[in-house]
Amino acid sequence: MDFPSLLGMLVGLVMVFGSIFLHSSGNMSMYWDPFALMIVLGGSLASIMVAFPFEEVRQAIHAAFKVFASRKVRVREVVGTMVKIAEISRREGIVALEHIKTENVVLKKACQLIADNADPELIRRTLTIEINAMKRRHKVAHDVFKRLGALTPAYGMMGTLIGLVQMLSQLSNPASIGPAMAMALLTTLYGSVFSTMIFLPMGAKLQARTLQEQLSLEVIFEGAKSILVNNNPTLVYEKLSSYMPPSERK
Repeated sequence: MDFPSLLGMLVGLVMVFGSIFLHSSGNMSMYWDPFALMIVLGGSLASIMVAFPFEEVRQAIHAAFKVFASRKVRVREVVGTMVKIAEISRREGIVALEHIKTENVVLKKACQLIADNADPELIRRTLTIEINAMKRRHKVAHDVFKRLGALTPAYGMMGTLIGLVQMLSQLSNPASIGPAMAMALLTTLYGSVFSTMIFLPMGAKLQARTLQEQLSLEVIFEGAKSILVNNNPTLVYEKLSSYMPPSERK
């Protein structure tokens, strides 16, 4: 679980809605309008379904949940794993790496390549394919949330215009002016909240995770090449430690 990301979003929502609650003396009902919510969320989701295939939208939602459900893997952990693999390779031979059990598909593939004594150029090409495939998958999810971050304020403004039209068309009925103006302002509020506190941060987090996973892939495959050339764990660590911040190096 990525608690910092979840905590950051929760703190932001609590701060905003907490200030609204305190300022309204506990009467939150004035900030609730299902019709405004329908315009902002319903319109944005409809546009997303037109702009992207359903499968890509589903993948984006799955990726967003994965961001919060999965723990951030630090570079030093990946380096440590490759050093342990180098130790096994030196102690039992590279063929022993074929039987290493791991849930990381890329790491499993790297161990298989080492066990097969693959050419370093093959490892480099495999790295390129894995990185490009990962970037394509993540780019789809990032584009979906980036587009949602742009659509929700636009639909909020559309709701504002609808509310203003309703208000101006019923100036002769003063009782209807207040509700129409409230909907006009709430759609803008909803659009801003969804955009700046949910969709855009999710898109940015997915982009950051892309860079993080790319770095992890590079560490895995550089480690694999190092083990093939020289399976000395100390030398493998010295080479891979360049990917780590100076403060985390031994």
